[in-house]
Amino acid sequence: MDSETLSVLLARLVRRHRIPGAQLAVRWQGQTITAEAGEESVATGRPVTSRSAFPMGSLTKPFTATLAMMLVADGDVELDVPLATYLPELGFGPGQVTLRQLLSHTGGLVATVDETASGMTRRRWVDSRAAMAHPPGFAFSYSNAGYLLAAHLVEVITGMSWRQAVESFLLRPLGIAPLFVVDPPPRSGTPPVADGHAVRPHAPALPIREQSVSPLEEPVAGLAASAADLVAFAGLHLPACPEPALLDDATTEEMRRDRLDDVAVGSFGLADGWGPGWSLYRRAGREWFGHDGTGDGAWCHLRAEPVSGTVVALMTNGSTGVSLWEALVGELRSMGLDVGDYRLSALLDPGPPVPGPAECAGHYANGSWTCVVEASGGELYLSVGSEPGWKLSCFQDLRFTTAGADRGAMPYIGRFLRDPATGRVDLLQITGRLVRRRE
Repeated sequence: MDSETLSVLLARLVRRHRIPGAQLAVRWQGQTITAEAGEESVATGRPVTSRSAFPMGSLTKPFTATLAMMLVADGDVELDVPLATYLPELGFGPGQVTLRQLLSHTGGLVATVDETASGMTRRRWVDSRAAMAHPPGFAFSYSNAGYLLAAHLVEVITGMSWRQAVESFLLRPLGIAPLFVVDPPPRSGTPPVADGHAVRPHAPALPIREQSVSPLEEPVAGLAASAADLVAFAGLHLPACPEPALLDDATTEEMRRDRLDDVAVGSFGLADGWGPGWSLYRRAGREWFGHDGTGDGAWCHLRAEPVSGTVVALMTNGSTGVSLWEALVGELRSMGLDVGDYRLSALLDPGPPVPGPAECAGHYANGSWTCVVEASGGELYLSVGSEPGWKLSCFQDLRFTTAGADRGAMPYIGRFLRDPATGRVDLLQITGRLVRRRE
């Protein structure tokens, strides 16, 4: 494996998946290899370089988790103490959640941050909008709101804004240029940030100049970085990390420890497990850690294996970036790099399809994040939020998928869950979020 081989491979995958540009960095067998392909923005002639930054979406979350764990390592916060100890204004509900639960998405907070709260400060949001969807410790349910609360804790303990803290404690010590997608271009003196793009089946890719991230949600999805930056950040979490050693090995090991063994509902649809800050992927007897991120017309992926010190980071500026990633994983495995991953675009071994059970029809909600399942003609149709309905392909174990490709979108992968006491279908898990039937 060398730079030329990876460059040829990446250019081929960019063309196949009609993505304007991509960036790849691989640390393997003691060396870091990078590759770039395509343009930062379609039809501009600005090539992707090793310095180009890409919107990271939810891959911002491990940076927020790392800040919180630095406070744990310093003795300022304890992982298993209720947050009300540090944030007495929380009172009941979220006040009983622990930091460990927040960072592993088992705290029970609602999935999303209410759009009407986008003009608020984080303190005002916590005071008036932090809400629960499930009992703490009950289940894995991916939660942007939980990470917003974790960021607020960082701000209270440090006396700094989240942006100041992540820049001072993480980005600059690691040599990463601080880039925030809510800042309008041009950003003088900084690496360029690639535009996102909506990749359409029968039309040119459509540039998306601005990311729909509010200042309130910066700790959830507000950073931009390069693939090489992500390799440097992952290196901080590997055993015997070279300088700068910002975290001790015991703390990084804690972040890689699966916390889902004791919950009723695991991380179906996203990963094999989850620690305080990292998603976990099991492959050939080894456990990888990492995270995925999706922005407006952008996908990025990070995987690292602590025993060998292997790291793989991919940045793309197209809405079909996840398809490129899954193809890349297969190519790297054929080259001898057996990357840990969890397939996001298809179910593994689902068995033959079955008619959609009519008992699954209903309205489901997790805070303001809602789904409607309708039964018609022996089929089930799923609507998420205000989207049009998708026909479901259902299977015997109540898992399902949608086609998706005909609209240029990634399919939904999900499952219905029964109440153990009543046998009634009362939960729906989709994109990692757990939504409850609403009468």
